[in-house]
Amino acid sequence: MKTSTIALEHLAALARDLWWCWQPDGPAFFADLDPAGWARTGHNPVAMLADLPPAEQTKALLPLQARFEALFASRVAYLGDHTTTWHATVGAPLAGTVAYFSAEFGLHESLPTYSGGLGILAGDHLKSASDLGVPLVAVGLLYREGYVRQELTPHGAQHSAFEPYDFDRLAVTPALTPEGKPCVVEVEIEARRVACRVFVVRVGRVPLYLLDTDVEANSAADRAITARLYGGDRTTRIQQELVLGVGGARALEALGIEPRVWHLNEGHSAFLLLERARRALVRGHATSAAQAIEAGRRGAVFTTHTPVEAGHDRFERPLVERFLPHYAEALGVTLDALMALGHWPNEHNRGADFNMTLLALHGCARQNGVAALHGEVSREMFARFYGDLPLDEVPITHVTNGVHAPTWQCAELRGLVGAHVEDAGFAERAPGDPVWSKVESFDDTTFWAWRMQSKRRLFGLVSARHVRRETRNGGHAPAPELDPTALTIGFARRFAPYKRATLLFSDLQRLEAILAAAPGPVQFLFAGKAHPADEPGKRLIEQVYRAAEASGGRVVLIEGYDMELGRALTRGVDVWLNNPRRPMEASGTSGMKAGMNGGLNLSISDGWWPEGFDGHNGWQIGEVRAFATEAEQDAADAASLYTLLEREVLPLWFERGPGGVPHAWIARAKRAIATVTPNFSTHRQVRDYVDLLYAD
Repeated sequence: MKTSTIALEHLAALARDLWWCWQPDGPAFFADLDPAGWARTGHNPVAMLADLPPAEQTKALLPLQARFEALFASRVAYLGDHTTTWHATVGAPLAGTVAYFSAEFGLHESLPTYSGGLGILAGDHLKSASDLGVPLVAVGLLYREGYVRQELTPHGAQHSAFEPYDFDRLAVTPALTPEGKPCVVEVEIEARRVACRVFVVRVGRVPLYLLDTDVEANSAADRAITARLYGGDRTTRIQQELVLGVGGARALEALGIEPRVWHLNEGHSAFLLLERARRALVRGHATSAAQAIEAGRRGAVFTTHTPVEAGHDRFERPLVERFLPHYAEALGVTLDALMALGHWPNEHNRGADFNMTLLALHGCARQNGVAALHGEVSREMFARFYGDLPLDEVPITHVTNGVHAPTWQCAELRGLVGAHVEDAGFAERAPGDPVWSKVESFDDTTFWAWRMQSKRRLFGLVSARHVRRETRNGGHAPAPELDPTALTIGFARRFAPYKRATLLFSDLQRLEAILAAAPGPVQFLFAGKAHPADEPGKRLIEQVYRAAEASGGRVVLIEGYDMELGRALTRGVDVWLNNPRRPMEASGTSGMKAGMNGGLNLSISDGWWPEGFDGHNGWQIGEVRAFATEAEQDAADAASLYTLLEREVLPLWFERGPGGVPHAWIARAKRAIATVTPNFSTHRQVRDYVDLLYAD
């Protein structure tokens, strides 16, 4: 009995450390432990174990004992390893801790703290920091109702559903102060003090601290501040950002953590710069607000993800007058002087909005975009912030985004290629390592069999989601009959107008002619959400739905885009379609995931793709030039897309060798794996942040 009790304690500890979700046998182990519970809880092992009595857990463990012991021993070894890649390549850890702030973190579908790309990027950053041993802690918010859950009506309209989450059934636990007490901090909002509980999520070696205002001592309105990610109006947003920035800084102080570097992932947390300045004055480290802001700049890093000036977070003066006067008082400045921290230098428009990105630029010494092209766009966008500096001297660099390969690259592929190149850890090897040339000599037949297996898994998930939607809507339409042998093209991302989800359907007559002339079947899978307040984005979803209804099964729109569906799509489709209006895609990471799994990008030369495309690992849509109008740009890009499909993509796919294996296509697919995996991993990304922005 004692052994069983210890085993169950170890099982609970394993479930509450999201390390399991990127281990080769982690998800499969929990799925095999209780298949019904795994499906019912949305792949949440904490909730699954809560529903399974101890005796049943013990019984379920018996046939999985060896796998469980191996997985738990691997975690123990991982947490105790002090010879990580970080130590080996750099020689020593950073001189202090990095605090990474973000409004969202996408770690796994079982933890509803993300909406899309920004959160997934943040989650992958944490995982690689953990794998590399970088001394990093993270700070965010814990949302009682998460982000919108997309449901499609019988007519293809997006219904935004929300549901309250029981934190006891999530992989979160109360954070404790050094004295062993639950960590609770307060944030001044108007004339009241709002209490914020602090929870912690274990992400391997990295702790993620999440703040929650749903505290009994707060008013009903204050309890709802952190209810929904990006929910509510501008009043809700400024309060959320005060909790994130001010409350997050105070939480770290209460936990005894003194960061050496403060990394702001977007401007949502920029109020922490005011809190740090206030603290510097209180501690006597500065004698004026200007000195306090300047002192904080040296250890602050700001990453911008928004290549359009209008898209940056900003608040009207009346909101600042309501929510920030105590900071003007604490810093010993007028409200106008405080407002100036959110304005362009030397701007005298008293009524101008308070811009959170400009606050970040005022308060951070180091800034970066998230791709080489985005760095250029950001320097142009913010050049006037730096006065008369030449454009090439504007101090905004770039660190191109990446993705966490162990999370997104199929475990079977990693195993197959690892065995072939005789290096199980090939995916973490640095760019330029000779191991990458070996990937391209991998056996075609074996590779093709794996690709077909991944497509069948994807199609099974598509069918299950269709059945769920039909059951909810009272319909009886059969699931789409997807063909694993068909060329399968995927498009999945946030439905925002600039991403042009309907570009493919610009000229239906030409598209239909191309598909009719194809030697075999072609099918398109679409997925993605619109923000609940984005009406143009919602209309795009309806347009894709109508196109799907009229396509005779060639086009399928899948509801409920989340990390589970994202993994399946990027592992299963043959072509990843990406056609934003250049240069409005800061980076994009979904195409990286597809490339790491042998999917070929068919993409506009925007975001990361100008750095990723080498002429042999995918295709580039359109010309790299400016257009007179958006309509002209859209027409030119659509024409290029159709030409590539007709003359290059489809012919290459249907060029088959003996046994029906498309060897030329597979050569490109293997080239994609060999080029994308090392160059666009968050391991490379985190190392770049350390070298360029974290290190002294």
